[in-house]
Amino acid sequence: MIRNLQHFALTVPDVEAGRRFYETFGLEGEARGNRLALSCAGRAQDQVLLSEGPKRRLHHIGFGTDAAGLAAAKTRLEAAGVRLLDPPGEGAPDGLWFHDPDGNLVNLQIADSAPASASAGGRVNSPGDFRRLGARGAPVRGTRARPRRLGHVLLFSPDVPRATAFYTDILGMRVSDTVGGHILAFLRTAGDSDHHVLAFAHADRPGFHHASFEVGSLDEIVLGAQQVVEAGYRSAWGMGRHVVGSNFFHYLRDPWNGMAEYFWDIDFVPDTTKWEVQDWGPVDGFFLWSTGGPPPDDFVRNFEEG
Repeated sequence: MIRNLQHFALTVPDVEAGRRFYETFGLEGEARGNRLALSCAGRAQDQVLLSEGPKRRLHHIGFGTDAAGLAAAKTRLEAAGVRLLDPPGEGAPDGLWFHDPDGNLVNLQIADSAPASASAGGRVNSPGDFRRLGARGAPVRGTRARPRRLGHVLLFSPDVPRATAFYTDILGMRVSDTVGGHILAFLRTAGDSDHHVLAFAHADRPGFHHASFEVGSLDEIVLGAQQVVEAGYRSAWGMGRHVVGSNFFHYLRDPWNGMAEYFWDIDFVPDTTKWEVQDWGPVDGFFLWSTGGPPPDDFVRNFEEG
């Protein structure tokens, strides 16, 4: 079943505008046929795929598994009456292609998650627990954010319980937490996993909300957001800390009102841990604190056109 998140793909009206945004955000772009592939520095795994289309829309989301997981997923999809599709065009990955209940195109392929940078992130000294010894903590002025990996994607769904059931019952993901019963659901992969790899937020129609990228320190979140805003893009919300998942965050708007998030220090759930699923209230479901206060009204608006 699903073991890791490989990438997400968008169609956008202007691929070059997408390149400028994501490269300012800290990713590295490379033309790949009629697509632009963006990856994290030093990591051999496409994380974002952009292709030209009339509107900014989610094209597909890609996950990885092993051979046994792919065979099990095929059996369950067929038993559930889900139609398997041909790969959508030249250069598309192998594996299984299908639509989830919201109509999102999904690829499940045999693939490991490529190793992210193993260099230590921000070592922090706290009372009685000194991790940074004999070294200055502040980064050099002008340090740029360098995302290490795509951590998770959040999608809008008109039926969060239905979407959750599809990814858990058929594709083997696990619920970590929910908000307000059906407002938000956070799912992790089988095996050792971040608190969430895929999440759903209730809306009147499907759409892409945001993708989140891990950086090495709190400083990188702040400096990264600063570099993106100084380049003329809009801050969506942050700096802050979530309750669900615990990660520090800052969200930035792309040219089409989608969002990219920097995160650091997310909860991690080993496969052997008995994790207690909690249904949070709406306030805790969004944040513990934020320098910008509560999320703005447009934070939960679905900008994806029908």
